[in-house]
Amino acid sequence: MPTLDWIGKDKVINHHMDVPYRVLNRVYSYHLNGRHSEDNGSENKIIHGDNLEALKSLLPEYAGRIKCIYIDPPYNTGNENWIYNDNVNDPKIKKWLGEVVGKEGEDLSRHDKWLCMMYPRLRLLHKLLAKDGAIFISIDDNELYSLKMVCDEIFGRNCFVADISWQRTYSTRNDSKGIVSEVEHILVFSGQPEWNPKKLPRTEEMDSKYKNPDHDIAMWRSDNAYAPGAATHQGMVYAIQHPFTGELLYPSNGSCWRYQQDTMLEIMCGWCEYELKEIDDAERRAAICGVAKAEVRQGVQAIVLSEPLGVSSAKAKMIYDKGPWPRFFFSKGGKGGIARKTYLESVGGKPPTNYWSYENVGHTDEAAKTLRAIFNGRAAFETPKPYRLVERILQIAADENSIILDSFAGSGTTAHAVLNMNKADGGNRRFILIEMEDYADSITSERVKRVIHGYGEGKSAVEGTGGNFCFYELGERLILENGALNPDMDIQNIRNYIWYTETKKPLPDIELDDNKYFLAVDGDVAYYFCYEKDTVTALDRTFLRTVRTKAENYIIYADQCAISDKELQKHNITFKKIPRDIISL
Repeated sequence: MPTLDWIGKDKVINHHMDVPYRVLNRVYSYHLNGRHSEDNGSENKIIHGDNLEALKSLLPEYAGRIKCIYIDPPYNTGNENWIYNDNVNDPKIKKWLGEVVGKEGEDLSRHDKWLCMMYPRLRLLHKLLAKDGAIFISIDDNELYSLKMVCDEIFGRNCFVADISWQRTYSTRNDSKGIVSEVEHILVFSGQPEWNPKKLPRTEEMDSKYKNPDHDIAMWRSDNAYAPGAATHQGMVYAIQHPFTGELLYPSNGSCWRYQQDTMLEIMCGWCEYELKEIDDAERRAAICGVAKAEVRQGVQAIVLSEPLGVSSAKAKMIYDKGPWPRFFFSKGGKGGIARKTYLESVGGKPPTNYWSYENVGHTDEAAKTLRAIFNGRAAFETPKPYRLVERILQIAADENSIILDSFAGSGTTAHAVLNMNKADGGNRRFILIEMEDYADSITSERVKRVIHGYGEGKSAVEGTGGNFCFYELGERLILENGALNPDMDIQNIRNYIWYTETKKPLPDIELDDNKYFLAVDGDVAYYFCYEKDTVTALDRTFLRTVRTKAENYIIYADQCAISDKELQKHNITFKKIPRDIISL
């Protein structure tokens, strides 16, 4: 598979592993009663801090659990006046490039800089994405093809789902030059190959095609009675005699009947009496199957009338006039060919396409007007997305209990969409927003607060959605720069980290039936983290006597080990020294 190369790639390809793990410090909680210091236990998170470090902090709890990721990263258009979506020369990005890439980072093109910024973030997003989940990335033409190749490398080319064109504008400026861009792109990659999106709700126009002329039990429309594959399904290529005209009807060339012959015989008997009969039609069936006469399947009988045509026609006419008709019916007032009923209740929703019009998902002006309404006429953010766009993503990629992540949160559109949908259907979708800029509280979380309570006045007032969230700042490093374990770190955060480094899974919430150092069992291995902030711990016989969990193997962390290698081997114990043997994420 071809891969994309750029200056600085060698410095960032594994940089996500070098990013320090920091815990999240809850600053405040929020619900309908306002802001408060107590932890309300909300699973909705708004995180202020560098999104690379913030993504790293989510791994112990959320690795492989995020059902839907939507990000709207910088577009890198080169327009330095459009700060959020363009400026790869932001001081924070420049500082990061100088530290990670080194001095050569000063001389990178803006495309090199953008790729260096995006690559490690995408690597962490891939770790967070659930196997049955999908990531949606907004982008324009400037970096579309670079982004596609990078995502092919990280997520896998076989996990590419679609390049969605979103009609972002409803009008074109008269002074526009060249080929005017009316769409932006949304690249979609899945957690595993052959991911299928959910279908969209059906429209009234779609349902209007379904009728019930024969008084059947449900609405239906006429559909094709044939299926492809005549050559490989020759037993389903045969004649059916028309009860009104006596004509022998066959599938079209290259096609076969949709059902096996015994099923078709049963259906046809719903019109009048039919039977199977050998007829000399090998040449006709061979032509339909696209094979020589000598090669066509032998012994395939026709479905023919078992009574005289007049009798059969009279019986079929009674069925046609009275109804309901059998599943396969005769079109054009009974004089035409064979058609099939497709019932409305069986077709489900509308498959999503790779073109999303502004009528269905909103446009940039709509997004700006919504934001001004929320902030009392103030244009609080330069480049918001319409919440209907994110709602469409959630409709096809999330369920009512999904976790949704947006690591370039901006004005908080994703949270707005989640809260809207939860209000509409009573769902329990949870959002995680990450915003590195200083407006994370004044704009991002402020928007969420106003959506929870309601916004606007008079006829333009929008009812609140209800809901809650917790606001976080990035905290201290778990592993200090000198390699030591941070003594000020909460023990539960350390336990979560250790478990994830060992298993790549969140630590399960279990009732302890073992000693206080017991973590959990994964597969055939029991894990223990014997750590005290101000005390040297030891793996010794006294400790082993407190171990009650039976397992084939044990991994035990401690400061020291007082048991010989021979005895460790005898009991299938692997000793790991704190902090030396703690794995970096």
